[in-house]
Amino acid sequence: MAKSVAIIGGGASGLVCAVFCAKAGLHVTLYEQNTKPAKKILVSGNGRCNITNKNLHVNDFFSQNPNFAEYAIKNFGFKEFEKFAASIGLLLHVTDDGRAYPLSNEAKSVAKIFIEYALSLGVVFHTEHKITDIKKLTKNYDSVVVASGSRAASHLGGNADAEEFAKAFGHTVIEAYPSLVQLHLNSKTAHKMSGAKINAEVTLFVNQQKELTCNGDVLFTNYGVSGFAILDISQHASQALLEYGAVDISINLLPEFTAQKLSAHLLHVKKNMPAFTLLDVLVGLVPLKIANGILQDLHLNPESKNIDTKLSKKIANLMLNWRFEVTDTHGFRHAEVSGGGINTLEIDNKTFESKKQKNLYFIGECLDVVGKRGGYNFAFAWASAYAAANAISAD
Repeated sequence: MAKSVAIIGGGASGLVCAVFCAKAGLHVTLYEQNTKPAKKILVSGNGRCNITNKNLHVNDFFSQNPNFAEYAIKNFGFKEFEKFAASIGLLLHVTDDGRAYPLSNEAKSVAKIFIEYALSLGVVFHTEHKITDIKKLTKNYDSVVVASGSRAASHLGGNADAEEFAKAFGHTVIEAYPSLVQLHLNSKTAHKMSGAKINAEVTLFVNQQKELTCNGDVLFTNYGVSGFAILDISQHASQALLEYGAVDISINLLPEFTAQKLSAHLLHVKKNMPAFTLLDVLVGLVPLKIANGILQDLHLNPESKNIDTKLSKKIANLMLNWRFEVTDTHGFRHAEVSGGGINTLEIDNKTFESKKQKNLYFIGECLDVVGKRGGYNFAFAWASAYAAANAISAD
């Protein structure tokens, strides 16, 4: 008689684990709290679904147990996932930077194919079914897989259920924090620039020490900043805030300029266009709202027509090193993923089985593993799902 497997959560890791378990001939029941599975898949990558990355490496993941993900992503990495996806008609398009998307360029394709494939293999779905008693479930099934995600994206069902399930069996939990998330600033000008976007270089400082630098777009908002460059530094920023560190960012609005070159440019424009105001000089370089913000931060009249070498250097220095204090993240609701989670020292890194409870598995985002932006978190979801399914079917 085939073994029975219960999977809690119909997201990325849960669906793929269900598929591999069912392919191995196991009886699989998947419990999903939402009306439909794959809600987070559907919104990922702005609806495009950055499904994996060609350049997977353990250094692309953050955890208090830094090498935990290594075995899984080597065992079921990009090539293995690409082959699996192709076998069910899901072809990938890989960009020059290694990011992989469905060829359809639609997250809906990924969700539909995984769900339909699981159904065709006999996986039984129970939607709108929230599990509250994990111990009862472990008594009714041969194996139980917790794939219920993290606290991120609470409007899509993100919660701390997996943490509570783990605690019920004596596991410890690393305090969770939002990752790939927007940042709040202590600034009198940032909110006035809301809606303005610019490609910039952003440097994160923790306790006055330079932590990392990322390039990409920066979008000013009514609470602070968003954009890819901000998301890329947010894991470190969020973790530092959790530990009560002093967190600041420096935004270089024009990384192609040196301070000397930019100062000379400002003087050159003013010399050629004597009727130009300070605002007129700046809007040839940055969006209007940002130009106004720079002048406000420097307490300069935007209508002033006076600019000398000293002032041009002052403006240039701010534009290339605009410092802001980070006071908070935009919270779990707006985070793409969550850092922290179930302590991976208590999970087998090859099987994802609990070291405290036999036949209980934890996979995906509920663990203390969080990847960089660029398909890494999905890659870990697939890899951990495959590892657990292999272990369950091999028993």
